[in-house]
Amino acid sequence: MKLLQLQFFHPRFWLSWFGLFLMRVSVYLPIRIQLLMAKLMAALIKPAMKKRRAIAKRNIELCFPELSEEQRLQLLEKNQENMGMMMIETALCWWASDAQLKKRVTFEGIEHIEAALEKGKGIILLTGHFTSMEVGGRLIMLKQPCYIMFRELKNPLFNAVMMRSRTRVSEGIVMQQDPRGMVKALRKNKVVWYAPDQDLGKRQSVYAKFFDVQASTIIATARLAKMSGAAVIPYSPRRDENGHYTLSIGAPLTDFPTGDDLADAQRVNDIIEHEIRQSPEQYLWAHRRFKTQPGGKGLLYKK
Repeated sequence: MKLLQLQFFHPRFWLSWFGLFLMRVSVYLPIRIQLLMAKLMAALIKPAMKKRRAIAKRNIELCFPELSEEQRLQLLEKNQENMGMMMIETALCWWASDAQLKKRVTFEGIEHIEAALEKGKGIILLTGHFTSMEVGGRLIMLKQPCYIMFRELKNPLFNAVMMRSRTRVSEGIVMQQDPRGMVKALRKNKVVWYAPDQDLGKRQSVYAKFFDVQASTIIATARLAKMSGAAVIPYSPRRDENGHYTLSIGAPLTDFPTGDDLADAQRVNDIIEHEIRQSPEQYLWAHRRFKTQPGGKGLLYKK
């Protein structure tokens, strides 16, 4: 997608261009400076993130009732820092070289992908919306080319930059509203990066527990696995305090799908929840995961 479009030179995009400039510069900074810059970005965007911060605060309250109010606040603050780091990590995904990234990642369980591909049915690489999901997708492709699910962003400039980057570094793009495209890729024995942990409403969803809270959960994971015969392999990216990443890749799910939409959706939620609990500060809590409830929308987020 072309970036030098006349519309992108309108004044309303000037701040976006400045943000992209800072992101591009951050790629060439030492890791310790990147980590400091992430904290600075978190502080700068905090005033503009009041609504998202309130959503994250509420999600943490719902998911971690066993924590004290002070502990939940500490988790929220760490999560906000990770939101700042998310911008740096997105820049790394878009512009860092393979040589740069190889120095910063350790892979655990890559043999599961290699073994599953030998069966010729493709792989659904199951993950969640972690703050490091963008760079995590780029890192996994250092070892294994993947197709990536794509959902258009509201900012057309950022959308164009992301589409251009993902097209360049991935094996292909599958639009979120095009499940047939995903099935076609799987039937070609391809790996498709897939994150089903967002509330997309009632359509094609069931109510399964997520951190013991009812959550509208899409049933597409099981349906896609059944249609294609693909292996479903969990994976998650984590970043340590030194800016090094570990990509954990699990064994393919057995006895999946079962044909029971609720049981299959619950299993997917349980897997993602387990990964989140390993580093809860690195999950994208700012999404209204529990927006759709049996009694209506937004009930758990009312003031």
